[in-house]
Amino acid sequence: MGSGIAVQTEAIVKPRLVFFHSSFSGHCRRVEGFLAQVLQRRRNHGTFQLYRVASEERPDLVERFEVDEMPTLVVVEGRKVQARLARPRGCRDIEAFLAPWLN
Repeated sequence: MGSGIAVQTEAIVKPRLVFFHSSFSGHCRRVEGFLAQVLQRRRNHGTFQLYRVASEERPDLVERFEVDEMPTLVVVEGRKVQARLARPRGCRDIEAFLAPWLN
């Protein structure tokens, strides 16, 4: 008979990257493109669970996360906001912001 030792494995939970935006903003659309470039260029598109939150569709989440400006990127690990970046200007801003999580 075996020893009956159960091995517990915790599911590795990816940090969540929440992209708060307005569907009506050209700047928000550009930033979404910059974000895609950063994640694809570094081959880190699987690093985060990415969520897109349109401010006009989910004002409750905008308020809950205390987002004052669009677009805003928020990294959530566990149940805690780890970092936030309001109104990034381009790929360099986003890459610097996400550097602690990117390979």
